[in-house]
Amino acid sequence: MLEKNIREQIVQLIRQQVVPAVGCTEPMAVALCAARATELLGGQPEHIRVLLSANVLKNAMGVGIPGTGMVGLPIAIALGALIGKSEYRLEVIKNLTPDSLEDGKAFVSGNRIDIRLKEDITEKLYIEVTCEADGHQATAIIAGSHTNFVFEAADGRVITDKHCPGKTVCEAVQPCLNLRTVWDFATTTPVSEIDFILEAKRYNMRAAAEAVKGNYGHCLGKIMDRPLSRGIFGNSIFSHIIAKTASACDARMGGALIPVMSNSGSGNQGICATNPVAVFAKENENTKEELVRALTLSHLTAIYIKQSLGALSALCGCVVASIGSSCGITYLMGGDYVNVCHAVKNMIANLTGMICDGAKPSCSLKISSGVSTAVLSATLSMEGKHVTAAEGIIDEDVDRSIHNLTSIGKEAMCSTDDMVLNIMTHKCN
Repeated sequence: MLEKNIREQIVQLIRQQVVPAVGCTEPMAVALCAARATELLGGQPEHIRVLLSANVLKNAMGVGIPGTGMVGLPIAIALGALIGKSEYRLEVIKNLTPDSLEDGKAFVSGNRIDIRLKEDITEKLYIEVTCEADGHQATAIIAGSHTNFVFEAADGRVITDKHCPGKTVCEAVQPCLNLRTVWDFATTTPVSEIDFILEAKRYNMRAAAEAVKGNYGHCLGKIMDRPLSRGIFGNSIFSHIIAKTASACDARMGGALIPVMSNSGSGNQGICATNPVAVFAKENENTKEELVRALTLSHLTAIYIKQSLGALSALCGCVVASIGSSCGITYLMGGDYVNVCHAVKNMIANLTGMICDGAKPSCSLKISSGVSTAVLSATLSMEGKHVTAAEGIIDEDVDRSIHNLTSIGKEAMCSTDDMVLNIMTHKCN
């Protein structure tokens, strides 16, 4: 068992990175920043200027905003300013009502919101909102992570400034993880210290159930449960995993006003790290303790990988979260640390290179690909099969294999990210 102080640091890290969010985290982070700038202004703004990094802009362009029936940033910004409360963090617009929605639509139609790309920054996640009214002005900046306010000012008076010389944002010191530490923590920590992770199951399986009540996104989860699909995929643990995971994504990307438990700033990553593990544990009749440990292993693996990949990148987040869920499922199958390492290598050999082209309803398709591979990789590992260091980017050492994945996603795919954004912003609609 890890020392108590190390366990406490990791528990704090999980609690920081696994949090509730209503809707896609990028537009909600922008709404959060608008809410805080409005609070600093001290009244309703007449005009709002928003500057965003390319990755935030990309992820917020095509996704449904919860409870609005609308897509994109303007309505999220308007609602953040009109009804948002910064204390709600990524649930910032949870007080939405039909009347406030109409107010938000009116604000948007008044052309009072100016959204632009922030030039000459290296930070992948950067949100700057300036609100103006009656000659007064207030600015809030989020950078590094979705709720991390690094700058606040009102009428020229600086209230908060966490910018570091030579850097966009000061990064909080995090526990130094590797896969062995992740495994040891998940499998040996007293259950009473980590059973809070069951909240992720409650949130994200509820989101899957919500999808059945409406026609959200591409309805992939609902389609998987129909007779034709069952005739193709069967009525199996495998098909149930895909259906319950895709359903939660359908609801979230389709604008359902329901929170999910996110991971590392992404609701889809939280869903992908949770629902496959929860469904497998239920149908495999694993114990509650095994479920707690598997969910912890899944979420902490995703957090570990994201530490070197970064909050936003050109690599689809479902790759990271699916690696986590494959680890969790391998554990539930009775696998040991070696099996988990093999599952990780199988995942990296398969899904590396899947691009992120923004948050949108079709994310459910990518998530389905990810969790399908997660189950396949876990099954192969339990049969003693894994991709070896003689093949592709896989290294004998599992942590180096993970670093190879994140290096490609963070560095080598930068030009891909630029091309994706260019395509998305120059389409003829």
